[in-house]
Amino acid sequence: MKKPSSKIREEIAKLQEQLKQAETREAERIGRIALRAGLGEIEIEETELHTAFEELAKHFRGGKPGTSGRKGAGESSTGRGPSETFVSGAASGSAREA
Repeated sequence: MKKPSSKIREEIAKLQEQLKQAETREAERIGRIALRAGLGEIEIEETELHTAFEELAKHFRGGKPGTSGRKGAGESSTGRGPSETFVSGAASGSAREA
């Protein structure tokens, strides 16, 4: 039996919310690690920081994109390019943890 389109839309909305929450958790985790490493105290442009994170991700993938089965560094799961949550979360951290 086929599902009605309204039911499929509900499922998509739930999955999008789950994705948003997962990306937020990942960004917060990376932001906390970056703050502990002292990145919050360094004056650095977001583009430079983004490039550094891409290089770091490449290093841990062994220099071969996609070997871990995950999307590229900073690429959102939606496939629309860099994840702003990742960049801004990692670069600025959060005030409550400073």
